[in-house]
Amino acid sequence: MENERTIFQTAETLKDICKQLRVGFVFKSSFDKANRSSVKSYRGPGINEGLKIFQRLKKELRVPILTDIHEPWQAKVVAEVVDILQIPAFLCRQTDIITQAAKTNKPINIKKGQFMAPDQMKPIVQKAFKYNNRSVILTERGFSFGYHDLVVDFRSIKIMKDFGLPVIFDATHSVQSPGGIGESTGGNREFVAPLARAAAAVGIDGLFFEVHPNPDNALSDGPNMIVFEEFERILSDVVAIDSIIRNPA
Repeated sequence: MENERTIFQTAETLKDICKQLRVGFVFKSSFDKANRSSVKSYRGPGINEGLKIFQRLKKELRVPILTDIHEPWQAKVVAEVVDILQIPAFLCRQTDIITQAAKTNKPINIKKGQFMAPDQMKPIVQKAFKYNNRSVILTERGFSFGYHDLVVDFRSIKIMKDFGLPVIFDATHSVQSPGGIGESTGGNREFVAPLARAAAAVGIDGLFFEVHPNPDNALSDGPNMIVFEEFERILSDVVAIDSIIRNPA
């Protein structure tokens, strides 16, 4: 969350693009980027102001909202406003945060850690199931490969889909270069489109994109963000591929 103007501009634009392409849309933004590379990096407005902005966004644009939580106590508070709770990749093994998210009975999107094999996500899912929350989504976002690099093994999507849960592909975090430019994370947005198309061909249930009106001046993750026009082009390709996968000749 940089400022309210950018949030509303982005949400409204993406909602319109998705409506034209007949794709379901969930808006995601973070009130706190708690895992920034540097203590000097911008983190966001905080939970209180962030939730107020989400409330205004839901009232005016009528869009479902997803956001991350970083501490167990945040689950109950955030669930009163947003529609889906997200567990960040670095926290996906933390039992307490999974437990508290599950107890809200809200859908939970769990991002697979960059350090985990896909089959290791099954015990994490079972933590949520223990508290009778079966509204679980899993997100693939690449695997650490050496220093400052991520790779995507598309077998991961198939393995996690075999759990019987929806699987999302994070097309922009997957092209990050963690800590790649010293005190901040780099990225290669040129690979977003081919990876998104490949994921659609494998058969994902949704896509996660970081989109910004001016990525080069974004306060977080700019190097792997895409602009509105690129989002529309990629999503058009994905819709066409998805149609073929779901309706083979």
